[in-house]
Amino acid sequence: MTQPPNTLAHHLSTLSGITHGFFGRKGGVSTGLYESLNIGEGSGDDAQAIRDNRELIRDAIDAEYLLSCFQIHSAKVVTVAEPWKTRPQADAMVTDKPGIALCILTADCVPILFADPTAKVIGAAHAGWKGALGGVAEATIEAMEEMGADRSNITAAIGPAIQQASYEVGPEFRDTWVGTYEWTDRLFKAGESDHSYFDLTGYIQAILLREGISAIDNLGHDTCAMEDDYFSNRRRNHRGEPDYGRNGSVIMLEA
Repeated sequence: MTQPPNTLAHHLSTLSGITHGFFGRKGGVSTGLYESLNIGEGSGDDAQAIRDNRELIRDAIDAEYLLSCFQIHSAKVVTVAEPWKTRPQADAMVTDKPGIALCILTADCVPILFADPTAKVIGAAHAGWKGALGGVAEATIEAMEEMGADRSNITAAIGPAIQQASYEVGPEFRDTWVGTYEWTDRLFKAGESDHSYFDLTGYIQAILLREGISAIDNLGHDTCAMEDDYFSNRRRNHRGEPDYGRNGSVIMLEA
């Protein structure tokens, strides 16, 4: 079978010794709601199909191992020293071990990939709104620095996620954000009645800049709107579908 298609981030692509890719729903073996490259181990898809799809991505990245966490919408980061058999509960990973691909699962939440090519340290984070507000991006950068990275050398890429035009929220959501960080008021665009549209990827980009990351890619792909290309939890909720697949965002230090 041919390798599944993926999207590359410009700045990450220029780094020597780093492999990455943002994989959507195309190029896999799953059927039905999960067509076709679903890699979500927490979904109701056929377990063998999920394993086969993950193997397709592992081969595409040329990784020895492909690791994902049991994501819990937190700011918890785990350091990967060796492959695991049981997924830890966390939302970000960092490593300095070549050949281990870090894989974030999303279906509207924001995947963030990080790399310091000088220190040879990489990171990957899953930022839903709770994790983003809780500081998962900041925590990932700090964990990379504990491994010897320098934030001035870190390149980051914001992958496919729900974009502002698709992210309608109620007043309680807006109050939570603006009540925590007043400056986030500018990330809300007025909608009908008391609803608004939130720019989650814009928030992530602003945080990365505030944390001293200057080389940032923001793909701007809308997982909710780009039905042929990506899985989306919000889209399945709009349609009343029982489940959904997960997209994969992957980064690895080359051996």
